[in-house]
Amino acid sequence: MSDKEKNKIPVEDPQETETAAVEQQTEVAAGEEETNMENTQNQEETIEQLKAENERLKQEVAELKDKYLRLMAEFDNYRKRTLKERTEIIDQAARDTMAAILPVLDDFDRAKASAEAPGSKEQFSEGVNLVYQKLYKTLESRGLEPMESTGKEFNPDEHEAISEVPAPSEDMKGKVVDTVEKGYKLKGKIIRHAKVVVGK
Repeated sequence: MSDKEKNKIPVEDPQETETAAVEQQTEVAAGEEETNMENTQNQEETIEQLKAENERLKQEVAELKDKYLRLMAEFDNYRKRTLKERTEIIDQAARDTMAAILPVLDDFDRAKASAEAPGSKEQFSEGVNLVYQKLYKTLESRGLEPMESTGKEFNPDEHEAISEVPAPSEDMKGKVVDTVEKGYKLKGKIIRHAKVVVGK
């Protein structure tokens, strides 16, 4: 190869090479920065979406919790109401049964009083007396209690006045002189008012 041909071979300028390399690096860096910005923007959008979804789910959970609490309260009220109604039905049935038995007790009371009256020739046999006591105790154990009325102030909430008679003494005015038919309570509630004679 001649000297002329050697002179024709292009020689790279180191400064141009360095400039090209810097430009290339700058382009790569710019591309990476743009990619990073896009990624950051995408991440921010995703975070916002997740936050919105989280808020929606929180609200949904709160609504479901509220519905659950309301249903529980309604069920508890229903259970209490049903229990109360059931108890009232049972108590009413017991009152009706007791009220139906009371005339039998009245007959026992009259027979016993008649047999124990002075000069009476009738006898209240020991066997009948035992039956009477057993029946009475059984009914008392179920909540039946007789109302003592004779000698007490007349109370229209407890007594039914069937007649008025002159009071045997001043302190018996307005009081029950005689009880014609006993009154009874069942578990504290009156199931039959006492039929009484009131002094005036």
